Amino acid sequence: MSIVVTGATGQLGRLVIDALLATVPAASVAAVVRNKEKAADLAERGVELRIADYSRPETLAEAFEAGDRVLLISGSEVGQRVAQHAAVIAAAKSAGVAQLAYTGVLGGPEADFDLADEHKETERLILASGLPYTFLRNGWYTENYTANLAPVLAHGAVVSNAGEGRIASATRADYAAAAAAVLTGPAEEHVNRAYELSGDTAWSFAEYAAEVAAQSGREITYTNVPAEAHLAILTGAGVPEFFAAILVDVNRAAEHGALAVRTGDLSRLIGRPTTPIAVTIKEALAAS
Repeated sequence: MSIVVTGATGQLGRLVIDALLATVPAASVAAVVRNKEKAADLAERGVELRIADYSRPETLAEAFEAGDRVLLISGSEVGQRVAQHAAVIAAAKSAGVAQLAYTGVLGGPEADFDLADEHKETERLILASGLPYTFLRNGWYTENYTANLAPVLAHGAVVSNAGEGRIASATRADYAAAAAAVLTGPAEEHVNRAYELSGDTAWSFAEYAAEVAAQSGREITYTNVPAEAHLAILTGAGVPEFFAAILVDVNRAAEHGALAVRTGDLSRLIGRPTTPIAVTIKEALAAS
């Protein structure tokens, strides 16, 4: 029996591996990856590599073993994820895994934005499979904003269509720690449960702009614009229209409170407060 992390070379996957290796022997951890060379550093740390691809169901037959506790990290190819996830679920079912944890979206079936649709369908497929499950309904990543500080600093403005909406974001490392906790903790505590995961503090874009200004020493304002205008700004800056539309839709959800939910599930799972956005801004500015 192994703890298996799919998508292990992605941004979240690597952090989950790090969190696991801080508490369990590397020999008990397996990483499902598409590219063996890209995962060479994981192998050097003693992690077993299992080569498979969400989009090639035949490769998933050897990805899991009976009794494995598996983390299915949602795919990054929007529009293809239901079919990809279905292939993973089928392989996990065939193998007889002991737990299938899935990184979904805050709100689960109640989530009211387009990006949630594939997550909701994936949860439905997992429930229909009869597999022992854990739903890790991740809120928004703080890095979705702090990783894009260059244009904010260049233009002295945070632009959004979120109005006065608030976002209870958390870092990828926080969400990774939660995933590690449910994969290493007593199964009876986490199986057949859904966790709504979000940061301890919800912030507004005006507060975000003020914090960037305070830490950078520059004048940064928050400008709220209509959704159509924000879409035009993003596409004009070179963001592909498909992804720009997703961001605009998520900000619309934030305006209506969908991303401000604070349940405390995340901090309880990781045994500490979630990382304040001010800390992540500081780290991002130091790295820029």
